[in-house]
Amino acid sequence: MVVIDIETEDGQREALRRMLTIRSFDTMAGELFADGELPGFVHLYVGEEAVGVGACSALEENDYITSTHRGHGHCIAKGLDPTVMMSELYGKADGYCNGKGGSMHIADVDAGMLGANGIVGAGPPLATGAALTSHLKGEDTVALAFFGDGAVAQGQVHEAINIAATWDLPAIFVVENNQYGEATPVEKQHNVQNLSETAEAYNIPGFTVDGMDVTAVFEAVKEARKRAADGQGPTFIEAETYRYHGHFEGDQQPYRTEEDVNIWKDRDAIETFKGRLVEAGVITESEFDEMKAEIDEQIEDAVADAKEAPYPDPSEAYEDMFNATVPEISEFSTQMRADGGRGRTDGGESK
Repeated sequence: MVVIDIETEDGQREALRRMLTIRSFDTMAGELFADGELPGFVHLYVGEEAVGVGACSALEENDYITSTHRGHGHCIAKGLDPTVMMSELYGKADGYCNGKGGSMHIADVDAGMLGANGIVGAGPPLATGAALTSHLKGEDTVALAFFGDGAVAQGQVHEAINIAATWDLPAIFVVENNQYGEATPVEKQHNVQNLSETAEAYNIPGFTVDGMDVTAVFEAVKEARKRAADGQGPTFIEAETYRYHGHFEGDQQPYRTEEDVNIWKDRDAIETFKGRLVEAGVITESEFDEMKAEIDEQIEDAVADAKEAPYPDPSEAYEDMFNATVPEISEFSTQMRADGGRGRTDGGESK
């Protein structure tokens, strides 16, 4: 991951590039899924780009993040390769998880991306564990958990925050309040005006920021990272944002109107940030158009590469799945290889 400093002009251009990459990648993913090209579900991050990019830009290269089922944006914000990601969406062998994870389980531990996750609220316990590891090893690394407004109601989230707060662990908890927990409005899920008020229960700082402003998110997370790295414990940050698409691609969205969506689109994070950079002379309109065209072409090339990439061999289905050898699975895998990946009948004979 190349660390981005949004306080510099180069960092601002790179932040804009990453937001555009997320928008292009997920727009393409939605179209491919609608066309029946992709297996599994996709949950799109379109509209929320400023949160992922702003937060990850405030981290150091060796810091960790945990993600959600809506994780494409977090992956790209942390510096993962969209081409390898697209192969994973297609279930191909050269994807980040060798085609076994798909959209909701992309991970790259070496890059500090500890994984997207289909279980609501599963990220904070993993981040607390990573923060504990950092603390015990005396490392100067921080773990940041992304999770949604719906996940704030999950018990394991509070357990994770409680441990991190009690032990002053180097963790940051970022709630992406996109206004809906699947189809339930946030005000019908929680009995507080701002979700950041939750921090009071753990005696840690809690802030609500404009999640449509990449700079506001960056500044909040930068301060939280400094606090965590200095041994002062975690921070709880609520970023108020909005998802332009449904909970999942294909969601009919009876719970909101087009007018509701357009109110937030009028504050689009990419357009707003671009406008500020153009006004400041950091980028021109033509340079923006060139950047967008280049990124769109990159994503189209990623799709073409993914379509041509090979599927994983069936005999590799259980590789990288368990920490210790499981005799029954080893026997099964050996038989699969002997059968050329064709499998076995109930009687154990080759098909």
